[in-house]
Amino acid sequence: MRRIIQYAMFISLFFMGFLVLNYYVLYGMSFLLGLPVNNTFYAALVVASISYPLATLIERVVSNDFTRIFYTLASAWMGISFYLLFMLIIYLLLSFFFPLPRESAGIIIVVLTTIISAYSIYNSYLLKITEIEIPLKGLKQDIKAVHLSDIHIGSIRNSGYMERIVDETNKMDPDVVFITGDMVDGSARLHKHTFKAIDSFNAPAFFVTGNHETYEGLEEVFRVLGGTKLKILQEEVAEFRGVQVVGVGYSHRGDHLKNTLSSIKIQDEKPSILLYHLPVGREEVSAAGIDLQLSGHTHNGQMIPFNFLVKLMFPYISGFYEYNGTQLYVSQGTGTWGPPMRLGSKCELTVIQLKPL
Repeated sequence: MRRIIQYAMFISLFFMGFLVLNYYVLYGMSFLLGLPVNNTFYAALVVASISYPLATLIERVVSNDFTRIFYTLASAWMGISFYLLFMLIIYLLLSFFFPLPRESAGIIIVVLTTIISAYSIYNSYLLKITEIEIPLKGLKQDIKAVHLSDIHIGSIRNSGYMERIVDETNKMDPDVVFITGDMVDGSARLHKHTFKAIDSFNAPAFFVTGNHETYEGLEEVFRVLGGTKLKILQEEVAEFRGVQVVGVGYSHRGDHLKNTLSSIKIQDEKPSILLYHLPVGREEVSAAGIDLQLSGHTHNGQMIPFNFLVKLMFPYISGFYEYNGTQLYVSQGTGTWGPPMRLGSKCELTVIQLKPL
């Protein structure tokens, strides 16, 4: 009951915020294009504002081809509306300095938003293969790892995308696969058959939970993923070819990582890799003697200009970093959340060549 109430509150707050956004966007475009603000306008406002919350609720109750199409279109509109908002803000700022014809500006905004949105949707279905070499002290032999994160299997990306990710991973012929959270999206109910491709990984696969697994409910996630070949690490250490693989699941508590690492016995003489969804805790991770941390969560902002906002919250937003002897790699994410769009970021599959130091 508590989860239902929390979910209803989230949907209500989201609807109110989305209503304000849509009103500003639709009113601004009507003003520029000279369209009347009449009953048709308000009908369009209601449909646009309720589309995503309604699609989300429907997907949680019943999911089929039609509801998934509706959810995808509603999610895409969410991204398009943000692009329109930013275009209108740019127009407003420019109009203070230059006289801009309203109708021409409106047409330009529509054209630019259409082009940017179409490219963003197309770009979100491309898969970037990133290769990086990372030395680890104490490593006895080369290890080829594939790092996946934030796949977000749900209404938009489902069993077909899971199969594609497994196929692309197998093409890299890795020794091991590391998945750092948000395997599930939370947009649709979970079914075991959606994740059956996981058993086709040619290499051992280690997994830790992300925030979306906690939103869905860990018990439900473990019910679905527990029967696969994934090795789910929950505040524990596993060993792979002499490497300590430390898995810490997501928690909203700020001291969770610190407390967990202090309670896990990590051997200094052996190389160690931490799998943790959030790219945070550099002091605690370094103090624990971790050699390499693999994280995700940020999506590299997913869509410009959100990358600037995300970077304020997570300075380690994407790529390779080093702090006091501990190395960190942050994945851009292998899927998307919300709008099926990427601008200024890529869906990423990372091939990590671990080398003895």
